[in-house]
Amino acid sequence: MVDEQERLLPIANVGRIMKLILPPSAKISKEAKQTIQECASEFISFVTGEASDKCHKENRKTVNGDDICWALSSLGFDDYAEAIVRYLHKYREHESERANYKQETSKARDVTGQHDHEDKVEGDDDEEEEGLCHTDSQRGKGITSTRHRHPAPLKFRIIDRNDTSPS
Repeated sequence: MVDEQERLLPIANVGRIMKLILPPSAKISKEAKQTIQECASEFISFVTGEASDKCHKENRKTVNGDDICWALSSLGFDDYAEAIVRYLHKYREHESERANYKQETSKARDVTGQHDHEDKVEGDDDEEEEGLCHTDSQRGKGITSTRHRHPAPLKFRIIDRNDTSPS
């Protein structure tokens, strides 16, 4: 059987997420973190299991975002499903824009004659910096990988449907 701690979300991540919503002076007990850790992990397993069952019935091996949205809806979590569908749509738009950006910058480099190794930041050979990605846009040409800045991360607001005040 899978070790209990392996099926749970990391407690440090759970605590960090809990702190995001609380006032800075608030304290969270270890017991509260563990309770939320268990509940969130169980919820994720429940939804993922439903999505996995759907994929198995359809003879597919990979669970995707649409399967998770379907599972949330079929389990009665329609509000979550709607939010995840919106997030998934925005995420896919972002990924498409990022791919287009990479393609455009690669083409611009080819036109200007600039090589990938000229973009490399000094003093940071193996370390990943937040917001940077590595690509091998000119693979096979003896040129090192390129480092591009990702577009700004997606940010979402939670909208209270019961709030009647104008925004």
